[in-house]
Amino acid sequence: MSDFILLRPWWLAALPMLLAIVLWNWWRGPTAGGWERVMSPAMLAAMRTLGHLRGAAGRPGLAPLAAAGLISLGLCGPAVPRADAPLLAGSGAILIAIDMSPSVTESGAMADAQAAAAGVLSAANGRPVGLLLYSGEAYEVAAPTADPATLESQIAVLGPDIMPSVGSRPAAALALARQMLVASRDADLVLISDGGGFDDAARAEAERLVGSGVRLSVLGVGEGTGALSALGSSFAPARSPGPVLQRLSSRGSPKPDPVLPALEFRDLGPFVAALAAIPLLSLFRRRL
Repeated sequence: MSDFILLRPWWLAALPMLLAIVLWNWWRGPTAGGWERVMSPAMLAAMRTLGHLRGAAGRPGLAPLAAAGLISLGLCGPAVPRADAPLLAGSGAILIAIDMSPSVTESGAMADAQAAAAGVLSAANGRPVGLLLYSGEAYEVAAPTADPATLESQIAVLGPDIMPSVGSRPAAALALARQMLVASRDADLVLISDGGGFDDAARAEAERLVGSGVRLSVLGVGEGTGALSALGSSFAPARSPGPVLQRLSSRGSPKPDPVLPALEFRDLGPFVAALAAIPLLSLFRRRL
């Protein structure tokens, strides 16, 4: 039942009010159209026995309140995921920047970086994905492409002998990423790094990148990556990239589309609201 959601949960506010009305009716007791205020209980009982006060012996108003409760539950929009829900692609590009400095490539952090990059490809959800590598300099490997699967083989062969230079200059990678994403709306940069080389120049480039409208997410590999958490708008360890991947897999537009829940979930609200006909039908029964 973890997939069960309410599309319009604010309608739950009607249920406490309906419950208050039910309790008030119960406390007030059965009515007889106002006759209970001028007739003794014995006379009221006799009149009911003779059939002159038909239907007055019960608690009034329960059927309409039950119907109102079912309609409120239906308006809450109980829903379950649709098995035939379409896969919605975001519009903005995703660029992966991988730290290829010796501190990453010559340690077990390289495998974590490759796994994290593969996770980003899986979370792209149809969005174009590009790749750049950096050490002492930054190099564009692939411009954002609508077929991220082409990058899988390139990521799989990454190793210590790939880069022509040594060192770690994330500032160069951030500057190149800003150039590659300058024409892309709603873009994301995912920086995979062990935190080496982050100086004032790198922080300044990160501010320019974010100022240009690109969202910066960071996946930390190895030890001592805590300082990276303040760099981007989203940070996670490469071995637990869930928060970053979840953000990437969501659609690019910051404005929610009210039509999307209808595509992703099956709204059971109309079926629940239709059950209100059962207590309402009791109001139309023929009384003898």
